[in-house]
Amino acid sequence: MSHFDKYSDEKLLVLLKDSDPKAFTEIYKRYWDKLLVIASNKLSDILVAEEIVQDIFLDIWKRRQSIKLSDQIERYLAAALKYKIINHRHRLAVEQKFIDYSKKSEDEKFYSMENYLQFEELKTKLEKLVTQLPEKCQLVYKLSREEGLSQKEIAKRLLIAEKTVEAHLTRALKKIKSGLNYIICLFY
Repeated sequence: MSHFDKYSDEKLLVLLKDSDPKAFTEIYKRYWDKLLVIASNKLSDILVAEEIVQDIFLDIWKRRQSIKLSDQIERYLAAALKYKIINHRHRLAVEQKFIDYSKKSEDEKFYSMENYLQFEELKTKLEKLVTQLPEKCQLVYKLSREEGLSQKEIAKRLLIAEKTVEAHLTRALKKIKSGLNYIICLFY
């Protein structure tokens, strides 16, 4: 049986600074369970609590020669545990924000793509409706909507009366409107 269990924390720290693995083991035995209980109560996750406590002891061993403790080791371990838990919670919050942002971004991309596809489908159906118009009516519609010409400019270009242009546009718009209403009813 080891005599290290009889040493004070201060004596164990002196030995730890001299890289004595038995001193480290004794500190580990004394405080592991206490830290684990506190961490698991605070985190409600025993696996994460174990990992955090393990990290604390690993850090102590790595920094054993440079560690400066003016108080008892118990206070140092309590403070280390507190900050590890705070950092863990902060990391979880950041991860959750990223997940939420990613989901929102993916949803926006999905709806954006969905809207684009619906628009393209509607545009295709509109083009099909336009091709079903009589030839003159189709020509007047395209000059008006695709080239942006006024009724007067269309009449001049086609050498027809403005009233005829107006009649063709009215006819085209009625057929397109009724065709689109039918298509929209199918969507909804």
